[in-house]
Amino acid sequence: MNQRIHELADLAYKNHLARNPNSSFGRHSDYDTEFAELILAECLHQCYYRGMNDELYEGQLKAAKYIEQHFELK
Repeated sequence: MNQRIHELADLAYKNHLARNPNSSFGRHSDYDTEFAELILAECLHQCYYRGMNDELYEGQLKAAKYIEQHFELK
């Protein structure tokens, strides 16, 4: 997982605190990383396996590769 995941987790935490300044919600890096990985896995699953027989499938495969490259998954 690349640095972008950690940047997004930081941003999510800052946004949460901005909306809820009295929150006792704490940021846990391991949880954030696991959560982000699960979201990415779900997105990639949709790209690879949804609509496999339609005219959009080739584009879905390209999108999955771009996502994997961007987040350094492979």
